[in-house]
Amino acid sequence: METAAPSPTVLVNARARLGEGPCWHQPTRSLYWVDIYNHRIHHYDPDTGTDRFFDAGEVVGCVAPAGENRLILARRHDLAFLDIIDSTVTPLLDVEAPRPGVRFNDGKCDAAGRFWFGSMDPAGGEGRLYRYDPDGALHLMETGIFVSNGLGWSPDNRTFYLTDSSQQTIYAYDFDFESGRIVNRRPCVDLSGAPFFPDGLTVDREGCLWSAMWDGWCVIRFAPDGHELLRLPLPVQRPTCCTFGGADLGTLYITSASVGLSEAQIEKSFHSGDVFSVQGLAVGLPTHGFAGSHNVKSL
Repeated sequence: METAAPSPTVLVNARARLGEGPCWHQPTRSLYWVDIYNHRIHHYDPDTGTDRFFDAGEVVGCVAPAGENRLILARRHDLAFLDIIDSTVTPLLDVEAPRPGVRFNDGKCDAAGRFWFGSMDPAGGEGRLYRYDPDGALHLMETGIFVSNGLGWSPDNRTFYLTDSSQQTIYAYDFDFESGRIVNRRPCVDLSGAPFFPDGLTVDREGCLWSAMWDGWCVIRFAPDGHELLRLPLPVQRPTCCTFGGADLGTLYITSASVGLSEAQIEKSFHSGDVFSVQGLAVGLPTHGFAGSHNVKSL
């Protein structure tokens, strides 16, 4: 295991209920992230230190860049676009019929501009993983998931990673970049029996995985073969996701949650719901945006 890591600092005193999905936007050198249950998409500008938010009009699980001044959103059961100039949200596509307790969760784009996003069904294990292509085609990629969560790709685009938080496992798949197919699912990181759960993740330039540990007070770096390399302690019980950003992609941004914590737990975890940053750990991979330019479908 590597030596001790530098300490993260509080970047945004957000006190979010369920901060998630940090997404670095290189053209504007700024950070997007969501507060799922407050229906908010946040935009943080490191140059000014300001954090503003947009109303998604619904539970929002994740966002990704989708062209100039636009984001693609996975909301409770649909996809939508957000215009960040006039703050309008335009529904794009109904994906799943409403089911009690089921909603979309984490997602991001691959290097071909395809948007991957998953749903969670903690009680029934009927969550799904989808791929939405730039030509408007929707593909069902995986089924039988309890809590579809952190996903990413190896630097060579030959391996795809997907987290099922309830199963305490990060899975690896063989990934065909040209077709977008995934095959040969196998456990990469197995945390069965641990007192915490893997949540959102990111992949660094060396191919290592950084996974936020819900109820674990930390982010853990794993080698591509799944063994632990480094444990980054955090002053919050429920870190949720992380991504690399900054001008050189050398800053790790981390979101967190306060939802479900008792008053006593929040006293021990005062910064729950805040956003953190730490530098000097590794260099990340570029964020990819949705490459579609097709017209929005009217619902």
